[in-house]
Amino acid sequence: MAALTAALVNDLREKTGAGMMYCMKALVENAGDIEAAFDWLRKKGLSAAAKKSGRVAAEGLVGVASMPLKAAMVEVNAETDFVARNEAFQAFVETVAKIALDVGEDVEALKAASYPGTGRTVSEELTQLIATIGENMTIRRARVLSVSQGAVATYIHSALRPGLGKIGVLVAIEAPGEIAALETLGRQVGMHVAAARPDALDIDAVDPAALERERSVLTEQARASGKPDAIIEKMVDGRIRKYYEEVVLLEQVWVHDGESRVRAVVKKAGATLSGFARFHLGEGIEKEVSDFAAEVAATAGV
Repeated sequence: MAALTAALVNDLREKTGAGMMYCMKALVENAGDIEAAFDWLRKKGLSAAAKKSGRVAAEGLVGVASMPLKAAMVEVNAETDFVARNEAFQAFVETVAKIALDVGEDVEALKAASYPGTGRTVSEELTQLIATIGENMTIRRARVLSVSQGAVATYIHSALRPGLGKIGVLVAIEAPGEIAALETLGRQVGMHVAAARPDALDIDAVDPAALERERSVLTEQARASGKPDAIIEKMVDGRIRKYYEEVVLLEQVWVHDGESRVRAVVKKAGATLSGFARFHLGEGIEKEVSDFAAEVAATAGV
């Protein structure tokens, strides 16, 4: 069994919104397995949310860059929000996004690439920036999308300046036709993705493990109704369809009108979505636990 640490309890508490005692009990019942504890709380109806994104625990910027038929997005982290407003840091993020257009999304290859006008690599330039600004920084991730025809649109939510912000989206649209119109549609889809946070492009792309977990939880919830197995199966199938509408981009309700499906909007435009990517700055990076350990210890009576 994994050690029942304050950090583990806090992580489950933030993930579910459940009370601390319930989180502790869930972890004890599931040998410290946080994912199993998460499902246990959902089955008991004690989780405040079925899905919650990782807590934002790092600062910095998300940057995008584009060219015909291709676009790139990078996340560069720093310790404080103050650094995100530093012009030298902003220029670095912009440049790294442009380099990713040529190098690709492998972070190690990106770090090893030449940084323009310096004679240094990207990694060495980052080291110089760290020494100058005085904060730790890291290139966390990158994503590059391309199309054979059409456009890869970019969208930055609440941009600090063009191409830089805390939430970035790439949308790959395959279609013949006017590029400006496709980019406009792509930007609208990007706004939708930023708000609706889909996990998969289409039903076939849904993670099988995540789907199985969802089906297991929904089955347990349905059994609590005491209905026959045949009815339970229909109930679960209906809820799975609802699950797809929540996590699959093409099945989601279009945020711009509140009634159309994304699939229908794209089809009406004579286009096909071939991919998307969404970066939320710091998503999934753990925050440090401060006095919460004392709170857990007091509650546990140790």
